[in-house]
Amino acid sequence: MKLGFSAQDEAFRAECADWLNGQMAGEFADIKGVTQLTAMPERRREWEQQLGENRWGCIGWPVEWGGRAASLAQQVIFAEEYARAGIPGRINHIGIELAGPTILTFGTDEQKRRFLPDIAAGRTIFCQGFSEPGAGSDLASVRTKGVVENGEWVVNGQKIWTSLAHISDWIFVVTRTTEGSAGPKGLSFLMMPLKQPGIEVRPIRQINGDAEFNETFFTDARCPENSLIGAPGDGWRIAMGLLAFERGVSTLGQQMGFRNELDELIAAAKANGRAADPVIRQRIASAQIGLNLMRYGALRMLSKTDHSAIDGAALTYKIQWATWRRALGELGMDILGQFGEIAEGSAYEWDVLPNLYLYSRADTIYGGTNQIQRNLIAERGLALPREPRG
Repeated sequence: MKLGFSAQDEAFRAECADWLNGQMAGEFADIKGVTQLTAMPERRREWEQQLGENRWGCIGWPVEWGGRAASLAQQVIFAEEYARAGIPGRINHIGIELAGPTILTFGTDEQKRRFLPDIAAGRTIFCQGFSEPGAGSDLASVRTKGVVENGEWVVNGQKIWTSLAHISDWIFVVTRTTEGSAGPKGLSFLMMPLKQPGIEVRPIRQINGDAEFNETFFTDARCPENSLIGAPGDGWRIAMGLLAFERGVSTLGQQMGFRNELDELIAAAKANGRAADPVIRQRIASAQIGLNLMRYGALRMLSKTDHSAIDGAALTYKIQWATWRRALGELGMDILGQFGEIAEGSAYEWDVLPNLYLYSRADTIYGGTNQIQRNLIAERGLALPREPRG
């Protein structure tokens, strides 16, 4: 088997690279190489709008909604070149990769007209309201409640680990709307504006000094009744569809980011002489092999024609990359030694490898812990008997 892209696709790659590198060498040179997701939020918002204005923001979307109707291969190429150019992660990745595709798939025509143009243009930033305190990785244990009053949904409850809620405009919320329901039944999927008196966002300071995550409190928070995606009680099905999008094309761009981190690690090993250590060399080689396996597996997964559901191969991806990246962070600190424990200046800000080590501790927890991922692989991918549940 030959894994590669056509000549036409490689021409598209050159077009992407020229535009992206030109932006990073010109008007947006100040954001190149920024690693913290919360850094320079206004400039990052301007970058989202620049992408949207030039139809690079959501290239896989239909042209009528601000995209380019790009093929799967072209979406993969753009994601790779985006990361290769050293551009910071998208602050609207939830809107582009999750909220938008969910609306395209499950939303009404009116909802598409209402939300999609502003997401594509970078004018509306979305965040995700799934996790709740005390629920761990069990999305079905939702206690946030929503009821209809005078033509509006009124929501009370709390979400946690809400990425970038403090700079977002809207949040999609899985809420319990059927009194007395439990588990995945009786849930609904709502789009809610964040800037209202009934919603309070509190940042959570992380171990690496950043505050990407937040607690989000809903106290009689409101949204129009027509902000419901799908039907009442349809929230679990829509949430599962959204999670299928989460394992999509962006995984290839994520891997290019991993490539940049591995290159940084190799450069550090060469600079301080640790590359001469045979054990370190073997661990670097193992990391390279693991990255290659992830790339080939993702290409195989994305080559399938049906992306409407999570298949067995896709179920393995999260635990694969999270475990690999956590080990990469540990290797980076072993290469740096004690110097990796010192941050320059008075601010609590870390260079690439210490930040990788600290942040990657969360990789095997958020989005479902490794233990939960193993259950998903066993029960959904291999159809093994379900684990006993109390």
